[in-house]
Amino acid sequence: MTFGCSFHGKRVAALLFFVCISVLFLVQRPSSGARHCQTPRSVDTSRAYTSSSGHGSLFSSSFVSSWRGAGSLSSDSVYLDLNMLNATASAASNQERVLVLTPLLRTDAINHLDRYFELLDQSTYPNKLISIALLVSTRNDDDPLLQSVQHMIQRLERRWFHAFHDITVYNKDFLYDFNTNIDNGKFELQPYRRSMMARARNYLLSAALEPDHSWVAWVDVDLSRYPATIFDDLMQQDVDVIVPNCLLDTPDGSFWGYDRNNWQETDHSLRFQHTIGDDFVMLEGFDDQLATGRSRLVDMQTNVGKDYKVPLDGVGTTFTLVKAHVHREGANFPSFPLQHQVDTEGFGRMVRMMGYEMYGLPGYIVHHA
Repeated sequence: MTFGCSFHGKRVAALLFFVCISVLFLVQRPSSGARHCQTPRSVDTSRAYTSSSGHGSLFSSSFVSSWRGAGSLSSDSVYLDLNMLNATASAASNQERVLVLTPLLRTDAINHLDRYFELLDQSTYPNKLISIALLVSTRNDDDPLLQSVQHMIQRLERRWFHAFHDITVYNKDFLYDFNTNIDNGKFELQPYRRSMMARARNYLLSAALEPDHSWVAWVDVDLSRYPATIFDDLMQQDVDVIVPNCLLDTPDGSFWGYDRNNWQETDHSLRFQHTIGDDFVMLEGFDDQLATGRSRLVDMQTNVGKDYKVPLDGVGTTFTLVKAHVHREGANFPSFPLQHQVDTEGFGRMVRMMGYEMYGLPGYIVHHA
C-alpha cells in the first residue's frame, strides 16, 4: 500500500514537472501573431504570413530567420515559392502587403511626424497589410529625431485595433549633413547631395524589403495632404511604377508645382544630352542655371481626370508606388551618373532600361508642405 502511494506520487510529480517545462517553452517561443516596435538596436525580422488570396501561402514555415541582437540568431528551414507573390489591381482583396519606405534624413522631419502617421492611418488600405520602414542618420542614441520616432511608434503600436503590420526604424550614419545644400544650395553641389540620398534609399530598401511584400511605396515625411484612397487608386492602374502629381501646399491655395523630378524627355532635352559629357548630371528645378527643356508632370494640365496617365522617363519619390518585383529584379537608386541622372531620376532611367512601365497621373493631386 505504501509503495503504491509513493509510486503514484512520483508519477504525479513527474507529470507536473513535464507540464511546467512545456509551459516555459511555450512562453519563451515567439508568437506568430505578435506585433513589435523595432528599434535600431533590436531588430526583429521574423514574420508570420498567411495568404488569404486563394493562392496558398508564400511561406512553408511560420517564421524566417530572426535577429534580436548579438548572439541571438535563430532560424528554421524555409521554402519560399515566389511564384505565389503578386502585385495586382485587387491588392486589398488579395491581401497583398505594402512596404512604405521613408528616409528621415533632415532634422526638420521631426515637425512632420504627426501628420505623416495621421495620413497613413487614414488610408483606406488595411493597416494590417502596411509595413513602415524609416531611416534615420545619426550616431547619437539621444538624437531628438530618433527619440521622437521611437515614442511615436510606441504610442501607435499600443493600440489593440487598427495597428500597422509592423514599423521598423533603421539607423545608419552616412557621415553627411543632409540639412545643407537643400533647395537654395549651390547648384554644383547638388549631384553629390543626390548621390548621398541615393545611397540612403538603397540602404533602406535592401534592409526593409521582405519576401512577402508585393508593393513598395516611397512616401515623403513632409506631405501635407493626399486622398485616403491613394493606395487603392494607384494600385488599380496596375502598372510597374506610378506617381501622382505633387504640388506645393500654399496658404492661399494657389497652384505651385513641387516635385519637378517627374518628367518626360523632349527632342530638345535629348539633343542637349549629346552635347555634354557622360558624367554630367542633369537636374530639374534649377532653370536659371540649367534649362533641360523637359516636359514636367507639374506643368501638365490637371483637369484631365484622376485616372488619366502619361508615360514618364524620370520620377521623384514624394509619393511613388512600385511593384516590388521591379526593385527585386535590380532597379534601385544609382549613386553615380546613369545617362546623366542619379538618385530617383536615375531609378527612372533604370526602370525604363529594364523595360518596365512608368507613368504619372497629372490630374491626381497630392500636396507637399
